[in-house]
Amino acid sequence: MHTHHTSCTAVLSLLLLCPGLVQAWAGEPKGKSAQPESRRLLICPAPTGQWKADIHDVQHVLCSAAGELWRYFPERRLDPIIVVPTGGPIVWHRRGLHGEHYVRLNTGKTFWAQYAFQFAHEFCHILCRHERTEKANKWFEESICELASLFVLRRMAETWESSPPYPHWRSFAPHLRSYADERIKKSQLPGGTTLAAWYRQNEAALRKASCDRARNNIVATALLPLFEAEPQHWAAIEFLNAGARKQPRTFQQYLADWHRHAPGTHRPFIGQIARRFGIDLPPS
Repeated sequence: MHTHHTSCTAVLSLLLLCPGLVQAWAGEPKGKSAQPESRRLLICPAPTGQWKADIHDVQHVLCSAAGELWRYFPERRLDPIIVVPTGGPIVWHRRGLHGEHYVRLNTGKTFWAQYAFQFAHEFCHILCRHERTEKANKWFEESICELASLFVLRRMAETWESSPPYPHWRSFAPHLRSYADERIKKSQLPGGTTLAAWYRQNEAALRKASCDRARNNIVATALLPLFEAEPQHWAAIEFLNAGARKQPRTFQQYLADWHRHAPGTHRPFIGQIARRFGIDLPPS
C-alpha cells in the first residue's frame, strides 16, 4: 500500500513538472471555448511501460470516458486522478498527499473498450463521493457505477463517430457500443418481471454482497433508459452519500436520504428511480 502511494505521488509530481509528458483535460468538447482552469479535470496515467500501450492513446481513452459524465457536473471540481493498469478495478478511499485520487484498473495494451468500461465505473464512484459507510445499500452505488460504464460506452460510440481522438479511431466506435450492448443483452430482467418484483426477490442477496456483478448489471440495465433519457440528472449522484451513516438503513431510508439531500431539480428523477423499485418517497 505504501509503495503504491509513493509511486503515484511521484507520477503526479512528474506530470505536473513536465506538461509535455501527459496532461490532458476531460470534458472539453472540440470547438468549444476553454473551460476555466478550476473546472478542468486532470487524469494522469502511469508511465507507458505499465500499460504496454502509448501513454497518449491511454490518456485520450480515459479522458474520453470521463468526459461523457463530467459534462453533467458543471459545478463540480475534482483533484487529479492517477490511474494504473493493474491491481483493480478499484478506486481507493485513501487520497494522496496532494488530494489526488488513485484508480487501479485491470487492463492494458489497446483494449480501449475495456479501459473505458472499467474507468467509467471507478470515475463514477469518485463522482458519488464514495465513503466507507454502511454496506447494506452499497449494492445500489455499485449498480449505478455499472450503469455509468454502459452509458459512457454508448455515448463514446456516438462521440467517436463524429469526433474521435484520432481520425482513424472512428472505425472503433461500433466496437464501443457492441461492448456495452453485449452486457445489456445478458442482463435483462426475466420476461414479464418488473424491477420492483425482481428487487423483492433479490433484496437479501443484494444487501449481503454489494459487488454481485450479475445482479448489479440487471439493476444497471433496468435503470439505463432513465439516465439516457435525462442525462442531466447524472449530477444527482453527487449527493448519493450525503446522508451516509454507519448504521444500516432500509433501502427506502437510503433513497429518502438521497432525495432529501439532492437539489430540488433532481428530486423528481430520484423519485422515478424509487418507483421503479416499488418505493414511494415522501414529498420533501
